[in-house]
Amino acid sequence: MTAIVSTLTSLPFTQLRRNRYFYLWYDGFYALVCASLLALMYATSFEGLVPRWDDRLWIALPLVVHAQILCSVFIHNATHNNFPRAINRIVGELCGVVVLTRFASWEVIHQRHHRYSDDTERDPHPVVASYWRFMINTIVNVERQLQRIYFDLYGDTPENRRYEQNRAYVSYATNLLLIATWYFLLGPVGFFFLFVPASIIGFLHLVHFNWSTHNAFSPDGDFKPVNLNHGYYWIGNLLWFGIYMHANHHKRAGMFNPARMEPSLPVTRPR
Repeated sequence: MTAIVSTLTSLPFTQLRRNRYFYLWYDGFYALVCASLLALMYATSFEGLVPRWDDRLWIALPLVVHAQILCSVFIHNATHNNFPRAINRIVGELCGVVVLTRFASWEVIHQRHHRYSDDTERDPHPVVASYWRFMINTIVNVERQLQRIYFDLYGDTPENRRYEQNRAYVSYATNLLLIATWYFLLGPVGFFFLFVPASIIGFLHLVHFNWSTHNAFSPDGDFKPVNLNHGYYWIGNLLWFGIYMHANHHKRAGMFNPARMEPSLPVTRPR
């Protein structure tokens, strides 16, 4: 019982430091759950939650997009233990299933981002002037940094490089199982009209959030966490618990809503 409680209340990075094979257990658990759900849905001829078209889906779409972005906000807060300890890990895992990264990869990568913010070699997503280049760099760099984290912990050896290559394949396969589970759970209409657009928009928003809040508009390349609170960003702070007050967040990561930090760090003016 103590081991179960520890698993449900400690963060993944803590468990990775204790167990070099953490990711195989973690991905294996998700793979087993997804495979079991897929088998159950197949055996019961489950049609999906949204098997047929309904015009009301047009109303549902923006709400689903909002919920998808909220899941990114909540998993971000779970990464910093900003929910009550009893539910923090559970919230992170549930939101990780929605945004498809799963909680462990998000939390491990984000902790590294805070430790090496805007370090071009160690930050998983150091800012560059171009949004689209930043997006591509983020996609490529996350897996690279996951491997570097493992090497930092357990050594950069040929054996560990082989292990990390295999771990990556297991992780990719688990992601495919998770996507397939969403497809059969929602049905073709729900998956392609609601889940896929919301996931794409949510991802593009997440990338833009990481890019813009590190002073991407600076003409002299002074990339660092900044507070944004004008125009779209003001609305975003109202909708998503102050996420664009990012300098405040880096100053006090333990605040659920960094817009409420007193005294606040300065707000960067629009350019």
